[in-house]
Amino acid sequence: MYRDSSGKALTDYPRPSVAVDTAVLTVPPAAGSLDVVLVRGDGGWALPGTFLHEGETLAEAVQRSLADKVGLGGRSPQQLQVFDDPGRDDRGWVLSVAHVDVVPWDELAPVLEARRDDVAHRPCDEVFGLAFDHDEIVRLAAEHVRARYRDRPDPAGLVPEPFTLRELRVVHQAVLGRLPRSSDTFRRAMLPLLTEVPGVREGTVGKPAQLYRR
Repeated sequence: MYRDSSGKALTDYPRPSVAVDTAVLTVPPAAGSLDVVLVRGDGGWALPGTFLHEGETLAEAVQRSLADKVGLGGRSPQQLQVFDDPGRDDRGWVLSVAHVDVVPWDELAPVLEARRDDVAHRPCDEVFGLAFDHDEIVRLAAEHVRARYRDRPDPAGLVPEPFTLRELRVVHQAVLGRLPRSSDTFRRAMLPLLTEVPGVREGTVGKPAQLYRR
């Protein structure tokens, strides 16, 4: 059996429980905001999460928790940060490996409808009083996603392709919580990162709008 320089085996050290919590973010079509998915539990509303099982990877635990608590499958959330305050969970010593994922509304809406009594979505900037330290996880996840959107055209693929520049700007405004620069400045920043595709969008304000892909 392995022993360290103090003569102790690994089993001689106290072990925390390990949990995963995931901030699933989306942009509802009419809300104009970056929202987070919440699940109802014994302690009130919280992020979907679970404890790591023996022999299980973090990714497997995240996928299991999203399937069991939200009904969402086929996702690969990104690790965000480890939350290790010893007092973060009044049930005991629990480390949480926080994750973040951004899901298009069309994929998430049927899931929310199927579990509307126990699963909800709220604007990230209006979320307060969640269980544990989930408020902090939500704020960190939102900033992480917003940082990606400041200089790249919809990196999470929230707006279906092909899209107009106006449709792209509306999504960026929702994610960032403000207008992303003037329309001309936004156009100049995004056009070099887009591919023009044949066709236009009819029925928009003014003349038909050119379509693009990321």
